[in-house]
Amino acid sequence: MSVRPVVIVADTHPQLVLDVPSGQPVEFYEVLTDTVGDELWVRFRFLAPQIARSTGSIGFEQAEPDLEHLCTEVALPYLAEYALEADIVAVTLLDRPVPFGVSDAEATQFIDVFRVSSGQCVWEGL
Repeated sequence: MSVRPVVIVADTHPQLVLDVPSGQPVEFYEVLTDTVGDELWVRFRFLAPQIARSTGSIGFEQAEPDLEHLCTEVALPYLAEYALEADIVAVTLLDRPVPFGVSDAEATQFIDVFRVSSGQCVWEGL
């Protein structure tokens, strides 16, 4: 599996605090693409400090609707804008910046995976 960054973030784009159902502050972090088997995965990663295990106030149950919301409201428009034909969209909330593929035992990450079907995010339940 090779992972490629698709866009430059943080350095050239203002950090946007996104509105999500839980009300927590969520900032765009990065978008990555890779091929798993014969499917194109596009990974949307967001910073959400309030999910931190030790200091956060948002658990997975509260954050789960945020993941679907970010797929529908951020990922799908992004895919259309950049003409990406994703099979799978993975949405990740991280309590701190962690490079993709790097282990950080202190970090909290919530991940949901969606299949893109007929212009909609369909939860994969992986």
